[in-house]
Amino acid sequence: MLHSIPHGGKLINRILRGKDREMAELKAKELKKITLTSREVSDLEMMAIGALSPLEGFMCKDDYHSVVDTMRLTNGLPWSLPVTLAISEQTADSLTLKEEVALADGHGNALALMTVEDIYPHDKEKESVEVYKTDSQEHPGVKYLYEVGPVLIGGKIALFQRPKHQDFLQYRLDPEETRKRFQEKGWKRVVGFQTRNPIHRAHEYIQKSALEIVDGLMVHPLVGATKGDDIPAEVRMRCYEALFENYYPKDRTILAVFPAAMRYAGPREAIFHAISRKNYGCTHFIVGRDHAGVGNYYGTFDAHYIFDEFEDGELGITPMFFDHTFYCKRCTSMASYKTCPHDSSEHVTLSGTKVREMLRNGITPPVEFSRPEVAKILIEAMAGE
Repeated sequence: MLHSIPHGGKLINRILRGKDREMAELKAKELKKITLTSREVSDLEMMAIGALSPLEGFMCKDDYHSVVDTMRLTNGLPWSLPVTLAISEQTADSLTLKEEVALADGHGNALALMTVEDIYPHDKEKESVEVYKTDSQEHPGVKYLYEVGPVLIGGKIALFQRPKHQDFLQYRLDPEETRKRFQEKGWKRVVGFQTRNPIHRAHEYIQKSALEIVDGLMVHPLVGATKGDDIPAEVRMRCYEALFENYYPKDRTILAVFPAAMRYAGPREAIFHAISRKNYGCTHFIVGRDHAGVGNYYGTFDAHYIFDEFEDGELGITPMFFDHTFYCKRCTSMASYKTCPHDSSEHVTLSGTKVREMLRNGITPPVEFSRPEVAKILIEAMAGE
């Protein structure tokens, strides 16, 4: 398959320009304002730029229930996570269907117009169990659900003001731009890599293994909201830059950022991440262990198995599944459980907790685990905490 077609057949664009934009901005001043959470702002921006094609706005009731129950939109297209806008009962009571409202960020800046097409109850219990596979409010995704309003509103959005970003500007490439870059480079098969962590040798090995069989690699770190103890995006970006500078072939790799917020929905989020990357123009997508997982809520390879719930070719992007990877002293190379016959005592593996402890104490992890340039950046960042 050459050049991936956006999910649903065309790249959605809900960004107003020129006169339309000016009119919308003026109109927004007269309308009721609905304040979005940082996740909803991320979703809004991603819908506007086509990263969530075919969605043109926050989900209405039928799509919401269809996605929660069947991982499909009402038209049958695969879609694994609800993309919703939650409000208070008080706000819901003040709205009427077909009313136009202004959507604003947490600082009160109006960003978009939305026509209210549906007002319906937020089924938090069902969504927790179906989407996150747990009703425990210890789970960051479930915790978020219970913090937002009990009513959802759906409708198409029209963005007139992009959310303001101060950071990673050169890496904020919209799907239209990444597609154009891939085309200019003559890449027909492109693999996407999702990450919310620094890239250690194991990830690098997976990416490069994938790169052996495609034309190009897009490392696409998520820079929207993550949980408090995840390493800040700004520190992670410096780590990615150091790797790209020293260890990645410049003509075969692209570093860009993914403006999504993390939901920590494990397997379902792996599907969501794959479909979004297809919209950015990727034909392949790497799925490692415990993709988008948190704690012990999901089995190590649940994010691999969920792809079997769709027909061949239905997702329109090819998943590339990787097992647990590490450096093996006997093989004297990076390897995985698929390729290495030796006992795990020969493997250089460190738990996240152990690595953090080493870095905090200014100890550089072994070179078989992490590139020294990356370790240095992390040690400096942690010393400043």
